[in-house]
Amino acid sequence: MLQYTQIPADLIEPDYVRPSAASATINAAPASAVETPIAERSLMERLKESSHPSALLFYMFFRLSPIFMYLFGNLVLMLVTKEGRFILHFIVLILLVSADFWNVKNISGRLLVGLRWWNETNVKEGQAEFENVWVFETADPNRYINPIDSKIFWTLLYVQPILWIILGIMALLKLELLYLLLITISVSLSLTNAVAFTKCDKFGKANTVANDLFSRATSGVLSRMNPFA
Repeated sequence: MLQYTQIPADLIEPDYVRPSAASATINAAPASAVETPIAERSLMERLKESSHPSALLFYMFFRLSPIFMYLFGNLVLMLVTKEGRFILHFIVLILLVSADFWNVKNISGRLLVGLRWWNETNVKEGQAEFENVWVFETADPNRYINPIDSKIFWTLLYVQPILWIILGIMALLKLELLYLLLITISVSLSLTNAVAFTKCDKFGKANTVANDLFSRATSGVLSRMNPFA
């Protein structure tokens, strides 16, 4: 069972406010003189164009840090301790994977692409059975979605589970069963976010199209019924 609501546009304030048309016109001449070609812009210059640079940096950190920690965690922990590195490595990975899931689900999706989801368990009326309800929220269709935020969000959302699957195959070939268990948990959480946000995005677009068609049809019918038109 699916539910769909919209996040009010005024609840999502960008960290970076886009310049108005007037200010853009005033600054057009000097900007063009020093404008850097798109192909030559650095990563930091592109990230500065984000509407929510802080949220975007945290999103990239939590998406990439579990992979980095899995590959190089033992080398990093070797500088801290020489005993019990495996247990500490396992605990740090679990914390990073959990933090990544929570951040994507509750913060990054809402700020970067205006989407949010959660799952509820309700009791069926007159029955002793339970049902899972997926609840999707989307921002106002008129809200501006920064292309930098959107591109990075969707890219890392799909790339991370692919990387985990590759690492899982390698762990299986090496018979690293405990790490394989950790990777299985990571893949399940990452895929849950990917599937949920994909459904949320599709429901949001379908709802926008349906509302647009309904408003057009309603306005057409009312204009025909209006004797003064």
